[in-house]
Amino acid sequence: MNILIASTPATGHLNPLLAIARILIAEGHEITCLTGTALRGRVESNGVTFRPLPPDANFDPNDAFARVPELKTISPGPEWIRIAIERVFVDNIVPQHDGLQDALQDFPADVIIGDDMFFGVLPMLLGARAKRPPVVLCGTSFLHWRRQDGAPHFLGLPPARTKGERDKYAAIARELDTIIDQPVARRLNPILGALGVGPLSIPIFDSVVELSDAYMQLTVPSLEFPRDAIPPSVHFVGTPPLIPNQAPLPSWAHELDGSRKVVLVTQGTVANHNFGLLVAPTLAALANEPDVLVVVTAGGRSVEAIPGSIPSNARLANYLPFEWLLPKVDVLVTNGGYGSVNQAISFGIPLVTAGLTEDKADVNARVAWSGVGIDLETNEPTPEALRTAIRTVLDQPGYRLRASQMAVEYAEIDTQSEILGIISHVVVNESTKIVVQRRGTMVATQGRRAAR
Repeated sequence: MNILIASTPATGHLNPLLAIARILIAEGHEITCLTGTALRGRVESNGVTFRPLPPDANFDPNDAFARVPELKTISPGPEWIRIAIERVFVDNIVPQHDGLQDALQDFPADVIIGDDMFFGVLPMLLGARAKRPPVVLCGTSFLHWRRQDGAPHFLGLPPARTKGERDKYAAIARELDTIIDQPVARRLNPILGALGVGPLSIPIFDSVVELSDAYMQLTVPSLEFPRDAIPPSVHFVGTPPLIPNQAPLPSWAHELDGSRKVVLVTQGTVANHNFGLLVAPTLAALANEPDVLVVVTAGGRSVEAIPGSIPSNARLANYLPFEWLLPKVDVLVTNGGYGSVNQAISFGIPLVTAGLTEDKADVNARVAWSGVGIDLETNEPTPEALRTAIRTVLDQPGYRLRASQMAVEYAEIDTQSEILGIISHVVVNESTKIVVQRRGTMVATQGRRAAR
């Protein structure tokens, strides 16, 4: 098959898609990936043909908010969410859609595989089914589907336990509908209308879950809040295998010999423009812990950007090979990147989380709710709060036990077989529909001829 991968230009979105691509390449399929130019080397090093997004959608993942600099300074909250949805996602629909159409002209794909925030597929999903290949999307964030307790997305609200909490969530949802959903719809629907489709009747993030031919949620059910029902498109497939050799071993690799507890700290690859939020306070928190080695990965940025003094028990790198590192880690301290959280839990690693931007409040709420870690529920944790939480997770076995139990759940999912089966199913279904439609057309034509 010819398979077109469409990825938001962000490492956390691209990496799981490339892991899926490696599975498909091993089965003999041809893969082309449409994403940002800065990620070309990462794409091609995995044996995938690279195709750049049009310039208007082609941003640098190392400075994801360069075109919307206010997102670097606005405090987390409804205004941040609205601006991010409008400027980062809605405004990119047309150039992403154009990039898809151009790519399909040169590379007629049997199926498109995209991440859940590549909304350039929306015009296809809302348009005539016969005019597009099947679309399979991957949930690289928490499951964007309405909850039975009425809680809105992005605020990190745990499942409601009482009628009072449900009533509170309903009031919050009505407020956010006015502040976020309605303004986003006013910006989005004219864009869709100009492309001859729409309007959307549900929020943009939920829409692709329902409209895609298949939606592969990259986690296990135990890390997702309960719902009365989810669309039949949704499949929990675990977490894709780590891509090996994306970074060399550090010179200090031999120091991870088990003699000290290893605490890994990361701010991911998007919300890492200010290492003073999590990395620096974690280093300060553990500077005097002799039984701990603190490992920092800067997500592609220079480690020189980390403020303050670097303690003697810290080891730094701009990237690290996670397939080597994760088996050695005792606790992950993270602002809540979805891929990193799932990878850690799949290795039985408990977590301490602190992050409120993008999807992180909701990801971190799931960490706390599932029992695999402590969520500090802030974007700027103090060293004191971090030290207390990290020592609690290190010293109390319940968190590691729960993470180990969930690791078994990940291991019980044959992610490779699930992915291959889902993709094969949607392609076979589409081929069957085409054959049936053609036969129906032939029968109708023969009937008209007979009537003459």
